[in-house]
Amino acid sequence: MTNNGLIIDVDVRSHENNLFHRTRDIDRERLIVRRGQPFSITLQCSDSLPPKHHLELVLHLAKRDEVVIKVQKGRGAGDKWWFNHQGAQDEMLLTLHSPADAIIGEHHLTVLVMSPDGRILEKIEKIKFHLLFNPWCKDDVVYLPDESQLQEYVMNEDGVIYMGTWDYINSIPWNYGQFEDFVMDICFEVLDKSKEAEKNAKMDTERRSDPVYVSRMITAMVNSNDDKGVLAGRWQEPYTGGIAPYRWNGSVPILREWSKTRASPVNYGQCWVFAGVACTVLRCLGIPTRLITNFDSAHDTDQNLSVDFLLNESLERFDSREKADSSWNFHCWVESWMRRDDLTKGNDGWQVLDPTPQERSDGVFCCGPCPVAAIKEGNLGVKYDAPFIFAEVNADIVHWIIKRDGQRQKIRVDKGSVGKNISTKSVFGDFRDDVTLHYKYPEGSQKEREVYEKAGRRVTEPTNERVEPVQLQLSIKHAKPVFGTDFDVILEVKNEGVREAHAQLTMLAMAVTYNSLHQGECQKKTSSVTVPPQQVHREVLRLHYEDYGRCVSEHHLIRVKALLDAPGENEPIMAVANIPLSMPELLVQVPGRAFVWEPVTVFMSFINPLPVPLRGGVFTLEGAGLLSNTEILVNGDIAPGQKVSVKLSFSPVRTGVRKLLVDFDSDRLKDVRGAATVVVRKKYTPVFTRYQ
Repeated sequence: MTNNGLIIDVDVRSHENNLFHRTRDIDRERLIVRRGQPFSITLQCSDSLPPKHHLELVLHLAKRDEVVIKVQKGRGAGDKWWFNHQGAQDEMLLTLHSPADAIIGEHHLTVLVMSPDGRILEKIEKIKFHLLFNPWCKDDVVYLPDESQLQEYVMNEDGVIYMGTWDYINSIPWNYGQFEDFVMDICFEVLDKSKEAEKNAKMDTERRSDPVYVSRMITAMVNSNDDKGVLAGRWQEPYTGGIAPYRWNGSVPILREWSKTRASPVNYGQCWVFAGVACTVLRCLGIPTRLITNFDSAHDTDQNLSVDFLLNESLERFDSREKADSSWNFHCWVESWMRRDDLTKGNDGWQVLDPTPQERSDGVFCCGPCPVAAIKEGNLGVKYDAPFIFAEVNADIVHWIIKRDGQRQKIRVDKGSVGKNISTKSVFGDFRDDVTLHYKYPEGSQKEREVYEKAGRRVTEPTNERVEPVQLQLSIKHAKPVFGTDFDVILEVKNEGVREAHAQLTMLAMAVTYNSLHQGECQKKTSSVTVPPQQVHREVLRLHYEDYGRCVSEHHLIRVKALLDAPGENEPIMAVANIPLSMPELLVQVPGRAFVWEPVTVFMSFINPLPVPLRGGVFTLEGAGLLSNTEILVNGDIAPGQKVSVKLSFSPVRTGVRKLLVDFDSDRLKDVRGAATVVVRKKYTPVFTRYQ
């Protein structure tokens, strides 16, 4: 910027400052700095500052500059902005020091040249910069001392999200893309569109120094349930009027679409999409964040630490409650790292934040931040939403049969299945870290019992009463079937008694979504079984593709329930198994060496494993620093067993180790994924020296 007075130009030194503040990947031209760490700007002057004249600096924040901060000259208290300057003749170097608890967001700096008697002689305005949280600064409440964790939880744009079932864990890659073009601007736009900001911009801006407040706002704004939030949720087909949740490869297209449509919600998200977008926003703002998957996650609507399933005698769901309890095969949220100065000692560190709209908190669909340590210790009075999160990882699962006469009979209580294999991506690579012991003490330990008692969960006490031995046992066994094939499910009835047992076995196979929504019945069978003492009877349930293919959800999940009723022998026994269907491999290859701004070609292929043709095939690609969201349509049908191959050329825009993510979808086969790692190098121009 240029001027005709004493100060003729201002250089915000964005290249040097952004490098030192680790923001160069966000933008190299605009100034983006982190709080608690100094930065410098240069003033080009027509002359040196006259004697007894001095400079004053003023910062303006919020939409209409409602927040004004005067920058002190010389070192002041640690909680104030201050500056010093040095230079001679035609150049002055201003060094600004922000406090470690400064407000984040866009700042407008005004430089005033003041006369000895306090008059403003010159005013340079519109010097803009953005300020972010600083997890490298010891005095910032988001300070994280481990550099390898900072590289993963702040700087890494490539993620892995764990899905499936607790005993068959799979994963998908996710492009967080927090440093992609204009993503930072959209993150601040998300905060600006919150109800709090629109109600009182000045108060909202002043509270943006606090990551507890900011992160809670993000969990409210990532879903659109009661505000101008980013994503609308939908948990089963049809996904008309939007993109099906399983088709997203990353957060960037979602955030850009929301911004482009002026805060209209993007259709559609499910838990991993909500969590992925929240992780992008929080990492971008400088708060260390990681995505967590909780397997066998409970949604306890009435906060009694029990998830109750009511079934009729045919094993069909029988629940007239508007908001029934549910159990999700997996559920994703995020954890963010921060000190909790608003709470008692022992609550610092990882905090649960859940942007998926499940229950209202303080009247709004948001959840957290809640210390992971408080969940482990059963301290349910801690802010925010500790009882709900505790139930997600600790609730009992209780199955009831509703008899024809309306009576309830409790047939199965499972105290150990909820909250298994709680997972996150390792800081050392694309493999799984199990963090279950961060959330709960070992199953069956004395500490676990103490926590349950403190939290008010029922504890089964040891008893000296003589219990009648259970004569029959029921179990469900299966291999890991491939989607598109026929497969067997084996139900075993074991008689451990001394007399022959007669029972009725009811078996029901149904397609369900990952959060237990019923999609349709695949197969049902009832048979009378006779089991000699100390013997095992096996019943086979054959599932054909034509039976499950028409109703299975995009999560490719079959749930088998079995009820063994032996009147006079023992109480009814129930067994449940979730059977994930494995998907074909999508091969992604980028041969040769990749250089920034030079074309490379990606080749993608897979074989249709289904006994039916696929129609409406589409490949979707994206990758941080490689290319933005791109679709390739497949012409015509893909016959059973046919190999489909496509290719695309693109030019990488940033150097470094990058990940290209590819998803394939069609009418009958959805959510087939693949990825390739691409090392993007700088293009060096050789320098030739001519010798005489």
